[in-house]
Amino acid sequence: MDDVLAVFRAVADPSRVRILLLVRRMELSVGELAAVLGQSQPRVSRHLRILADAGLVTRAKEGAWVFVRLGAAALCGPVFAAIDGLAAAGGDAEPGQADLARLETVRAERAAAADAWFAAHAKDWDRERSLFSAEANVEAAIMAALGGQPLGALVDVGTGTGRMIELLGPRADAALGIDRSPEMLRLARGRIEACGLAHAEVRRGDMYALPREDGSSDTVVLHQVLHFADDPAAVLREAGRVLRPGGRLLVVDFAAHEREELRSQQRHVRLGFGDALMLGWMAAAGLAGEVVAHLPSADALAVTLWLGTKPQAETHNRRAA
Repeated sequence: MDDVLAVFRAVADPSRVRILLLVRRMELSVGELAAVLGQSQPRVSRHLRILADAGLVTRAKEGAWVFVRLGAAALCGPVFAAIDGLAAAGGDAEPGQADLARLETVRAERAAAADAWFAAHAKDWDRERSLFSAEANVEAAIMAALGGQPLGALVDVGTGTGRMIELLGPRADAALGIDRSPEMLRLARGRIEACGLAHAEVRRGDMYALPREDGSSDTVVLHQVLHFADDPAAVLREAGRVLRPGGRLLVVDFAAHEREELRSQQRHVRLGFGDALMLGWMAAAGLAGEVVAHLPSADALAVTLWLGTKPQAETHNRRAA
């Protein structure tokens, strides 16, 4: 009964209902909510604390920003059903026109921030991308490696600007992009919003400690991420942990090379990977690994795709017997 009363108290305020309706449309930072609502951040934070205590929203800190997303669907669904039902007789369960106008301003500011970032980093970004085979070839190989089957619960580790979520998200039931850079996450969030992928989200996290439960994911992707890792084997073990039986890990990265200057110029920790090394790490992570594609390049670094599959539970049982 206390939990029920907490929910009723949480929605017994017009500002908190406005917050819920806005966050239902898109994930927003506390500062963005304050701008849309025309209220101070401390006041909005108090409202969010009440909503969070009732389980209706969750807050995730990413650098200096705190982003707000809806709580569990099992709780929020009935609340929205009640709001929509009560409003149907003559009201409107959508945000007011003023809220919508300010929400569009937030969208525009996100797009402008992304454009400015790319403009400021175009030289470095182009240099990094030109190191490997043509993007179209790499992405075609990724699609081929994962086949035509649905991707289920997808996790993109080191999502960067969210390109893998954009590419693979339509084939997933749910998609989560993880990155430790708040700046990159802002760009990824804008890209996902622009694509209309309502079932996708991004979150700040560490590739060594993924914010996912054991066996909760069907597909994990590490696209041009592992060469930045101090301990690649640990990253693969962590990816294996979150995969459910039958789940798959796709690693896309440079083949072994000798471009030592990339350590200082591009912050690479590892100079690519050989097949035997990668497959050994996959085996140690409990995955059945295979090389699915080599993408050589005459004037750039070669790219390899490795696929690791977590054995089905019955396979483990037969081996134990």
